[in-house]
Amino acid sequence: MRTYLVHALVLAAVIAVPGALEAAESPALARARTLYNSADYEGAIDAASVARRDPQWADAAALIVARARLERYRQSGAASELADAREALQTVRVASLAPRDQVDLIIGLGQALYLGEVYGPAAELFDTALDKGMLLGARDRTMLLDWWATALDRDAQTRTFDRRPVVYGRIGERMDRELHEDPSNSVANYWQVAAARGVGDLDRAWSTAIAAWVRSTLNPASTAQLRADLDRVVEQALIPDRARANPGHEGPDLVETLRAEWALVKENWK
Repeated sequence: MRTYLVHALVLAAVIAVPGALEAAESPALARARTLYNSADYEGAIDAASVARRDPQWADAAALIVARARLERYRQSGAASELADAREALQTVRVASLAPRDQVDLIIGLGQALYLGEVYGPAAELFDTALDKGMLLGARDRTMLLDWWATALDRDAQTRTFDRRPVVYGRIGERMDRELHEDPSNSVANYWQVAAARGVGDLDRAWSTAIAAWVRSTLNPASTAQLRADLDRVVEQALIPDRARANPGHEGPDLVETLRAEWALVKENWK
């Protein structure tokens, strides 16, 4: 798993609503959104708590409180923050929310499960939110795709070895579709490799790793991070796996051969 995924997971999708609706909101709720989006979670909770006193905005405000407490739990690890977030989420009436807030509620529920280490159900909620991806900005949807794959990856690690390919197959199928839509999608490029390895198709994992390295320049903003992640998974996982899967060769010699092949890819495609 990529080292930055833990951080990406908790950078929650921006809680926002269309400008016309935002203009009609109470000042306290609008301020709570602004504070949340600027990572002032304590301030967001205070402002949203004021907004909750108005029945018209109580549900949207409770959602902000919950999401802010999830962030505070991530920062502090205090169990009370996660418990308070769950409690706030359970008070929210989805019918009272704007469409984008409805998606954020689903994401918040998924995050609460994920942070409670309930990974499979968290992935199902993230999957539901992805189906409403037209309400999200491109960046938020990409992050959500990452959370979904990460949750499934964590869930797979709790399963017996023979049951993991089903989970990784699910990841791989979605990432294949995502790359057909957008070859520059850095999340899909990485997870396509990880999924192929997860189902045991090491040859495809190797091919997709090279393809992802070449495609990484299609999105300059993510090139460095994606290449660092690819280099890590190839060097630390895929090369050793391929060496172990080829008993007809001497292990150390094959490892060095594969490392040289990977180094040549990186040299040719700087």
